Amino acid sequence: MAAELVGGALLSAFLQVAFDRLASPQVLDFFRGRKLDEKLLSKLHITLHSINSLADDAEQKQFRDPYVKAWLLAVNDAVFDSEVLLDSIDYELIKCNVEAESAPQSLTSKVSNFFDSTFRSFNKKINSGMREVTEKLEYLAKQKGALGLKKYSYSGDGPDSKVPQKLPSSSLVVESVIYGRDADKEIIFNWLTSETDNHNHLSILSIVDMGGLGKTTLAQHVYNDPKIDDAKFDIKAWVCVSDHFDVLTVTKTILESITDKKDDSGNLNMVHKNLKEKLSVKKFLLVLDDVWNEKREEWEVVQTPLNYGAPGSRILVTTRAEKVASNMRSKVHHLKQLEKDECWKVFKKHALKDDDLELNDEKKKIGRSIVENAKDYLSL
Repeated sequence: MAAELVGGALLSAFLQVAFDRLASPQVLDFFRGRKLDEKLLSKLHITLHSINSLADDAEQKQFRDPYVKAWLLAVNDAVFDSEVLLDSIDYELIKCNVEAESAPQSLTSKVSNFFDSTFRSFNKKINSGMREVTEKLEYLAKQKGALGLKKYSYSGDGPDSKVPQKLPSSSLVVESVIYGRDADKEIIFNWLTSETDNHNHLSILSIVDMGGLGKTTLAQHVYNDPKIDDAKFDIKAWVCVSDHFDVLTVTKTILESITDKKDDSGNLNMVHKNLKEKLSVKKFLLVLDDVWNEKREEWEVVQTPLNYGAPGSRILVTTRAEKVASNMRSKVHHLKQLEKDECWKVFKKHALKDDDLELNDEKKKIGRSIVENAKDYLSL
């Protein structure tokens, strides 16, 4: 089944077969000879290329983002449907050739009439099927923005060195509405204002879970919520760490986020001293977004000047790895799976970001299918 072929490499291979068949002389002659809609053939070919250009990025992200994996499932199903249509054309051509060759000469006229009637019905079926498959694939291709899928850009090392461009985050709220996370926000606020922590140790809370569940969005809403004023922080800072963890770079970025000034020092000791000075006897909130580094010794170096903050200082971390939280010796908060209705609200909001004013029944069906499939890969 096509739904089992989840992966950019497999999808690309599958699509290459479809490209070859769509461009074959037999299929082109069939469309022209039977007065089928050649524009549909061209449109399907272009749409499949659009999908293929996203396959590599989707392959990388599907293991971290369940919605991307669900998108791949939906794409594979739609591509499989296009293969079925092409198989139907091949089968019809073979069947008609065999029947024409085996029919007695006296029945030629009857066979011709039968073929005319059969092909009228078949042509209608093929045109309808091509239109339906193309519309599904076009709709799925438009979801690239909502899912964060991008065409790979090329580095200067050659055409095969494709590297996805990863966007950093900031403290500014991108999503004005956050669905189904009120309870999570309340837990984090309680932690921020709690006085029960051991003041001899830095208090850290890690929001841990796979990509696509809204860890960064949740952290942004907490960071910008007026209720944060109740915690009376002297300093607030947001740092996007991402997957490239360099001790000096991360420490300098924390310092720059606090001072709002560029630091040109290349000396870790100098940066540590400056950061210690800025944080000493100050109660701070530091958000470290998208942390991947699992080397405890590197984190301990970054943490050293942070230990000089005043009691009540907090570090809020978002990460996909439990080991990151363990190395930071932090508390852990897992995001639970959104309810089905909340998932649909999120998907619908992103799906309508473009010029669409509403989702027709077919698009709703596809969207609901994506949401349902995504739930199979979300942790319960």
